[in-house]
Amino acid sequence: MDYVTGETIRRLRERKMLTQKELAEQLSLSDKTISKWETGRGLPDVSVLSDLAVALGVSMAESFSGECLQNENRSGNVQKSLFYVCPICGNVIYALGRGAYSCCGVLLPPLEVEEEENHALVHSDIDGQLHVSMEHPMEKGHFLSFFAYVTGDRAQIVKLYPEQSCETMFYKKGHGWVYAYCNRHGLFRKRV
Repeated sequence: MDYVTGETIRRLRERKMLTQKELAEQLSLSDKTISKWETGRGLPDVSVLSDLAVALGVSMAESFSGECLQNENRSGNVQKSLFYVCPICGNVIYALGRGAYSCCGVLLPPLEVEEEENHALVHSDIDGQLHVSMEHPMEKGHFLSFFAYVTGDRAQIVKLYPEQSCETMFYKKGHGWVYAYCNRHGLFRKRV
C-alpha cells in the first residue's frame, strides 16, 4: 500500500476549503508541519493518519489513494449491488453500491461479471425454493467461494468452501440474478 502523499493532503485540504493553518489547528500541529507534508519535506506520523482523514472528511483508504468517492447510489436498488473479494484472505464484502473497501491492506475493486460458457449456472424451482448448482471443481486451489441470489428488495448469500458440494437452496421471491464466484475465474451470473 502507498503511504499518503503531500499532493494528496494538499488536494484534499483544498477540497475541504481549509487553509494549512486551519488544518493544523484541527490536528493540534503547526501550519509549518502541514506545509512540510504538502511540499514533500516530511510525512505525517502514522499516529496522526486517523485524525488527518477525519479532518479532511475522507476514509483512511481515500487518504492513501487520494481518490474521493461520492455516494451516487442514493436510491439503494439492491439489484445494483456489488461484490468485493479480498485476494489475500478471501473475505467477501457485499455492498448496496460502490464504495471504498479494503481488506488485508488492499483497496478492493468491485467484481465485474465475466462472460464464460464454462461456468454455467443451473437452477430449478423445488417447492417454492430456488435450487442452484454448477459443475465446478471444489478443490483447495480452485473452488466456488459463494452463491448469491439478488432480487429487487433482498440479497441472500451462501459461502462455500473447498471439498463442499457446489449447490445450494435459496428462498425464492420474485425475479432476480443468481451469482457465483470462482476464486480463479471471477464472478458469473444468470437471470432467474
